[in-house]
Amino acid sequence: MFRRVGIQLSHIPTGGMWGTRASHPRRKNKGAPRVGHPLLFVCIIAFALAGCKSAQRDPRTVVFLIESSPTSLDPRVGTDAQSEHIDELIFDGLVKRDSSFHFLPALAESWEQPDPLTLIFHLRDGVHFHDGHALTSRDVVWTLNSMRDGTVISARTASYASVDTMETPNAHTVIFHLKKPDNFLLTNLSTGAMGIVPEGSGRDFWRHPVGTGPFRFVSQQIDQDVVVERNAQSWSGSPKIERVRFTVVPDSITMSLELEKGSADVESNAVPMDALPVLASRPDLEVSDAPGTQVQYLNFNLRDPLLKDARVRQAISCAIDRDLLIRTLMSGRARPAKSLLPTTHWAWNNDGPSFNYDPARAEQLLDDAGYKRGRDGVRLHLTMKTSTVEDVRLLSAVFQQQLARVGIALELRSYEFATFYSDVVKGAFQMYSLRWIGGNEQPDIFTYAFSSSRFPPKGANRGHYSNAQVDALLEDAWQSPDQERRRADYAQAQQMLASDLPAINLWYRDTVVVHNLRLTNVQPTPSGSFTFLESAELTQ
Repeated sequence: MFRRVGIQLSHIPTGGMWGTRASHPRRKNKGAPRVGHPLLFVCIIAFALAGCKSAQRDPRTVVFLIESSPTSLDPRVGTDAQSEHIDELIFDGLVKRDSSFHFLPALAESWEQPDPLTLIFHLRDGVHFHDGHALTSRDVVWTLNSMRDGTVISARTASYASVDTMETPNAHTVIFHLKKPDNFLLTNLSTGAMGIVPEGSGRDFWRHPVGTGPFRFVSQQIDQDVVVERNAQSWSGSPKIERVRFTVVPDSITMSLELEKGSADVESNAVPMDALPVLASRPDLEVSDAPGTQVQYLNFNLRDPLLKDARVRQAISCAIDRDLLIRTLMSGRARPAKSLLPTTHWAWNNDGPSFNYDPARAEQLLDDAGYKRGRDGVRLHLTMKTSTVEDVRLLSAVFQQQLARVGIALELRSYEFATFYSDVVKGAFQMYSLRWIGGNEQPDIFTYAFSSSRFPPKGANRGHYSNAQVDALLEDAWQSPDQERRRADYAQAQQMLASDLPAINLWYRDTVVVHNLRLTNVQPTPSGSFTFLESAELTQ
């Protein structure tokens, strides 16, 4: 079932070219969805609810709706949004970050750095894993070494390339000896970026993950649900919520219906923006939001003969009307983004060239690149892979219509999320769109996503962008102890990325949480994480 969004026909033509794509279980490929009016969504909801009754369920369990199953609940491996959000509840890092991106104690109650190549962590006493055994320094060393020696295959491995050796003088002390200074090691040891696992955890650890976090793993059924329950022995304080069931509902209208019926309690950034007024009008539901740091982006495969030309990528950027997309698809709950970093970050910079909406400029760039319109008006053909998550497919459909105006025929191919994400990680795509969630709150995101040393599986440079000057700037920023020098490095790197456009930063998405009123003290986080469950309360 497709979501209908009220987009003025003078801006986005009806009909269109969905192209060939994998069949969807709810609808076969029968042509393009017509763009309609939000009132139709209201009518669908009202009709569906006419014969519905509130489902019976355990009143002590919070039902949390998510769009797809986590790809891996091993915090060393899972890098998709659902994996990272749920892992952040189950596992702890050595440190954590506050809302201003400053570091605070977590599993390490303190740390010191006597010189640029030595980092010493002192672990908390009395911390236990969910299976009862005590956390020790050996668990910390195993967690990192299991990624470094290939025990598990992880895109995070390169984040610890600066670590030479680790020693454990006692059960509560870990000493990191570095090959070179690393300004981002603390970031990569923080909760959300990684989680400490028990010594001996192997490749099948994802089947029954064991952490030290505020919630413990109970069960997982792929494409159905993940169940966690509170850890009464949590060192950081036990949550008030007894149990959470993360239920997979990939269809956005079904998700809205479940919230309306009272069959579910909460969702975060998952329902269509145009559904929010309907849900907010319900007396038993509340919509809570906050300015977000999540960045929606469009990524390119620069090994592709067509997309390796920066002018083609720049033309695509000029063909996309971000303001229209924010007003319509996002209902105004987003802000344009020129950088991956949040605008409040000390390293944020937007002084680079702009390729904003300008169809005439897009046409000129394509002409200059040698792609003239054919008799059918088409200059070139591209393919965009997308998941079956509703808002992403609709976004892709609008991209398709906007690019058609400048002569780019965009074919869409839609897959279940696990298949789609596997292709993205392997680099099997021409174009795709996803969101950076949490990881873009520190400037090492530029190294992770754009350094030529971070091609998969060593990182997330999935488009194989390579620029020796950018590499040198990022390497200098990684090692330099002078923050002003680092700021200058990152400013210059962002200017080059804004020109080269290996990816297009579209917008910062607001964090929007819809929840039943029986769930109280809900405080959305800028990154869109699920950590508000640690302090939320459930009334009967």
